[in-house]
Order: sequence, then C-alpha cells, then structure tokens
Amino acid sequence: MAVQVYGCNHIVIEVTDAKKAVKFYSDVFGLKMLKGGEGAAWCQLGEHQFLAIFEVDTLQPDRMKHFGLMVRDAKQIREVRQKLTKKYKLKMQPGFRCDFRDPWGNRIQVGDLSDESLVWLLPYREVQQTGITFSTPSRARQRKERQDV
Repeated sequence: MAVQVYGCNHIVIEVTDAKKAVKFYSDVFGLKMLKGGEGAAWCQLGEHQFLAIFEVDTLQPDRMKHFGLMVRDAKQIREVRQKLTKKYKLKMQPGFRCDFRDPWGNRIQVGDLSDESLVWLLPYREVQQTGITFSTPSRARQRKERQDV
C-alpha cells in the first residue's frame, strides 16, 4: 500500500522568548493559542495545522529554510506588510511579495488564496466558503503589492 500524505501537521520555530513570540504571531496573524503539546507554545494554523514555538538559549537562524503562511487576499498581505514594517520595523526580503524574518530570525513567506499554485486547497471547507476563484495576478499588480508598504 502506498503512503498517503494529507498535508503538514505542524511546523516548529525557535525563539529566545516564547511569550514575546506568542504576542508577535497573535498580533500579526491573529493566531489562536492552543493548550498542550510539545514546546513552549502552540498556535493554530488554519483548520488542521499548528505552529509550535520552542524557547532556546541560542538562536541559529537558517539561510534558506522557511515556511509559508496563507492569508485571504492581497489586502491582507498589505496589512501584514504594513504591521511588520511600521510597527515591528522588520524588513521585507527583496524580490518577494511578502517574505520576512521574524524578530528571532525565522523566515516566513506569506501568500494569498489567489495564487493558482494553491489549487490543492480547494477541498478545504474555509476555502470553499470564500467562493474564491483562481486567476493569475498581473505582473504590474504583483510589483505594486511588493512596493505597497
């Protein structure tokens, strides 16, 4: 029998202050805190996944490793970018729509549901309820979104 993978269950990040990380991720992405589990804190990511936050003494940021979060649309990406750059004074990764490193050096990539590469999301109830349709954004719109901060 072939193995059937249904998706990613969780991701883990390392931080030096779990309480501050919880505040940061709750503020920027509105993540709901969960109880129990391995690590110092757990945040619900969508319907079936969670983010585990581990507190460590010494950070060792990676060069290329990252994880992606999805928000509803370009408006929410602009909201995330604005909060990251204005409130938290974080820099966006050049050449990407909404890539950044959190205050602990973890790289996060933010996309939205209009990306046709995300067509695999269609079975998810929350995506079906939005009535979203997939279309390729124009190059001009993508450039504008990268500049909107």
